[in-house]
Amino acid sequence: MSPQRAPCATPPPAAPGALFNGTCASASDAALLADNHRLRTENEQLRQALAGRPVIDQARGMLMAMVPCTEARAWELLVDVSQHCNIKLRDVAAALVATTEDRPLPEGMRREFRRLWRNLRAHATEDGVRPPAL
Repeated sequence: MSPQRAPCATPPPAAPGALFNGTCASASDAALLADNHRLRTENEQLRQALAGRPVIDQARGMLMAMVPCTEARAWELLVDVSQHCNIKLRDVAAALVATTEDRPLPEGMRREFRRLWRNLRAHATEDGVRPPAL
């Protein structure tokens, strides 16, 4: 016969002493619940990252063709715009890809891309190729 757990008040979930099927959870039960919650959260974050990946890759390809630049440099450009505009990278990428459907870039992103473009044009790439005027 397994030991009976004592009923308890309602402390925060996944904390030692939290309710687990109406009884107090042991520290190991609470640790398992906390791990389960952490893994579920991580799983959802990974799903979102994978869902945004194709549009990010499309945007990188567009930048590589327009600038021209390497894949790594295109990534840096997207990250730069994302950070300066305080917009998620996948949203920056989606806005850039949407321009292929005649949708305008939001003004903040447009300004930031222009600033980066001017900097790139001012400094020729290693192979001496400059990006076209924007």
